[in-house]
Formats: sequence, structure tokens, C-alpha cells
Amino acid sequence: MLEPKEDPMDGLPEGYRARAGTMDDLEALIDFVNEYFAAVGSSERYSKEQMRVQLSLPGFDIGSSLRLVVSPDDDLVGAGLVIDIREPHVHVFAAGIVSVNHEGRGIGTAIHRWIETRAREAIPKAPEGARVVLMQSVAEGAVAANAFLRENGYRPTRHFWRMGIAFDEAPPAPEWPDSISVRTLDPDRDLEAAVAATTDAFRDHWGFVEGSPEERIARERHRIENDPMYDPSLDFLACEGHEIAAVCFCASHHGPDETKGYVGALGVRPAWRRRGLGLTLLRHAFGELHRRGLTGAALHVDAQSLTGATRLYEKAGMHVEELSHEYQLELRPGVDMATRSSN
Repeated sequence: MLEPKEDPMDGLPEGYRARAGTMDDLEALIDFVNEYFAAVGSSERYSKEQMRVQLSLPGFDIGSSLRLVVSPDDDLVGAGLVIDIREPHVHVFAAGIVSVNHEGRGIGTAIHRWIETRAREAIPKAPEGARVVLMQSVAEGAVAANAFLRENGYRPTRHFWRMGIAFDEAPPAPEWPDSISVRTLDPDRDLEAAVAATTDAFRDHWGFVEGSPEERIARERHRIENDPMYDPSLDFLACEGHEIAAVCFCASHHGPDETKGYVGALGVRPAWRRRGLGLTLLRHAFGELHRRGLTGAALHVDAQSLTGATRLYEKAGMHVEELSHEYQLELRPGVDMATRSSN
């Protein structure tokens, strides 16, 4: 007779219980996550639209990939999330948080035991011989979470900045290089070419893994079709003739704060670099966000960017607002498929 399989969530304090998450938990989960960010001193916040899009990505199964922990009073006090839908499945993304009022009771240990168990399901899907890692990002102010990951075998591998700018006055007008023009993205006409250009622009960024173009296109189409805040007039393409040279994808806000815009991605393809195109395109985006009455903008960037992105953002007038840390736990040793150095 087979022994019953051990539940990774066993070991919760008496009266606490774990269950699978559903879309019905969306509002409670948003409140819980945003309250946690506030408690650890981070300005990060999620909106209902953002989280709904994330939890309904193509290939993501919420029932098997989200675990919630509730207290004896039925309050949500912990959550674990695993995302292993990106081919070639060598990077598994996860998040585990515990209410600061319930730390030190073993809840985090149970959540992370479940996260690791769930993440290992990605290993058979990865190419044979490839290194597979579990990745988590933690805000600098989440002292307990940073210590927990270090103590449980995670290695800090990268640091990321949230950078911001206040529009105290109109941003400098862009000065376009000769032969370059700018236009907004037409999702019906440009999506595949824009995804290909973005992939080319980010291929030499630290941690990049060459995945499936079809999957990237499906993920972007899902966002376009399901995020009510998506606005193609804030997706800018710098072009030379019919070729996309650079991209800058923006949003009118990031999270519930509707006063500041957000730059989701800025990338210049290698063949068009060293012509000032990145700074020019960013200033163009800032100008449009300012014209719409927004008070500033923010973005996230690798603090040790291999392509010098941080210098570009500083030149544009941005400054560091927050720091977060990326951690990795090796699930299977092997050949690292990720970019680790500049060309």
C-alpha cells in the first residue's frame, strides 16, 4: 500500500489552513498584497485590473499555482504564487508573503515548502541538461523575507531599482536622429513585429532567455485584449523606414495611483544603438505623459544593467526611489541558458 503523499503545507499553526486560490479571491488578495507592501515600506501597489490579467495569463492555472493561508478568524494572512508558463521553463517565478502580524509562526516555511514543491514540476518541461532555477523578488524593506530566503538556500543574484521622475515642468522636446520617425503601435498590424523588435532589444540584457515567439505574442495579445487600462496610443515605435529600431511601451498609471505614468519597457535594437535613440524616445514618452496631465513617471530597471540603462535614465532626470533584490534557488544544475554578460 502506498504511503499518503505529504502535503507541503502541513505544519501550519493550529487553526490556520491553506487552500487553493480562485478568481473569487481577487479583491481580498489585492488588499492583502497592497497592505503588505505598505507595511514593509514599499510604494508598489497592484490594481484589480493588473492582478486579473496576471492571474489569467495563457497557460496559467490558478487552482494549482496559487495557495492562500487563512487565520482562525478567516483573515487572509499568507499567499504563495508560482508561475512556470514561460518556455523553455528554465526560470520559474514565484512570490511568497506573510502578513507582518503573523510572522514567526511557521507560515512562511509552509508556503515556501509548497512553492519549491510546485516549482519542481517545471523541471521535466525544461530542455534536457539545462539549469533550472526558482526566482523571487523581494523589496529591500521586507527584512524578514530577505533573511528567510538567504537562510533557506536562496542566493541573491541581482538588484533592481524603481526609478522615478517628477514633471515639475515640461520634459525637454525630443531631437530625433536623421531618418528616424516615431508612431504609435497598431495592435492589429504591428504586434508580431513589435514583439520581435523587443526580443532583439532585450536579448543582451542580464537573465534573458530565448523563448517561444508565439508564446510572447500570445502573452501580449492577452494583455491587450484583457486589460481595460491598455492604451495603444502610449506604445511608441521609433522606426527607420519599415524597420522598428526601438520601442517604448507605457501606461497611464501603474497600480491604483493614477497620477503617474509608467514605462513598462524601453529598448533599442543593437543595430540602432549609440545614436541617442533611447533617450530621445523616452523624452517623447515623457512629453506625452506630461501632456495628459500626469505628474511624473516611474519604471523598474536592473541596477547593474549590462547595457547602461541606468545611466540613460539618470540622464533623463530620473532618480532611484526604491531597491528590491532578486534571489535564485537552483532546482537542477546544468547549462545556463540565460544571458550573463554583455556582447
